[in-house]
Amino acid sequence: MTKGKPSGSPGDYEVGYGRPPTHSRFRLGESGNPAGRRKGVRNLKTDVLRTLGAPIKVKEGGRTRIRSTQEGALMLLREQALRGDARATKLLLDLALRFNTDDVEMGPAQPLSLDDQAILAAYVAEKATPVELPQSAPTPVASGATVMTKASLPRRRPNSPKQDKTDE
Repeated sequence: MTKGKPSGSPGDYEVGYGRPPTHSRFRLGESGNPAGRRKGVRNLKTDVLRTLGAPIKVKEGGRTRIRSTQEGALMLLREQALRGDARATKLLLDLALRFNTDDVEMGPAQPLSLDDQAILAAYVAEKATPVELPQSAPTPVASGATVMTKASLPRRRPNSPKQDKTDE
């Protein structure tokens, strides 16, 4: 037997890259991946899209119309929300916020009343001048109680659990 020739095979067949020995080749009619995916099996995304696109008959205004399953489900959700179903209303509004991204023109802004303008001006003035807290220890008050300042409060780490019990 010479090197590179399969045993018992006629001819000058040379074993090498892309030319396996005859005893290790795939048998005719036998799969190379017997436990693999079966033919015709689709993934979940394909099945969902196909199911949502399937036509159904829907009664609309006394007439029967053909709509997609997806559109029919949304119509049913809308009807449930209009009847007062809170879960259907929340889901429908969530879908509207997620997918209704068109730039909708809102009417002109209404002018603020004088009271509202005064409240906003006072708020802006309060936020513009920072209030300094004393950085000293708690100061005794006339009644015998102590006033806690920001500096005297116990410190916690930002992500640590809240301390419910006080140290005694």
